[in-house]
Amino acid sequence: MTIYPIVHRMKKPWILFFSLSLVLASIFFFFNVAIFDGKIEFDGPDGGFVMDAKLSLSYFIGIGIEPEDMVGVKDFYLTAQGIFMAFVFILGLPALLAYRMRLKN
Repeated sequence: MTIYPIVHRMKKPWILFFSLSLVLASIFFFFNVAIFDGKIEFDGPDGGFVMDAKLSLSYFIGIGIEPEDMVGVKDFYLTAQGIFMAFVFILGLPALLAYRMRLKN
């Protein structure tokens, strides 16, 4: 089963853009999909250190991370490349598909 017949019948590309953006954002924010580049800052007696890691957007709203995992962690954040990847996945891909549908109609 493919999504093509569903998308082909849609006449409004904005509906496709917003619905696909919502679906992708909900997947990335509510499931533990650790694919975005980030950094984790740790506390330590000698000043701490920073480690590169793959982060999930669900960590930022508290889903998928255990309190035991946060022991010694001062902060975690996405790098510029991680922010760009999140932007492309959540807004860029749906925009590309909606634009393709607009050109097709």
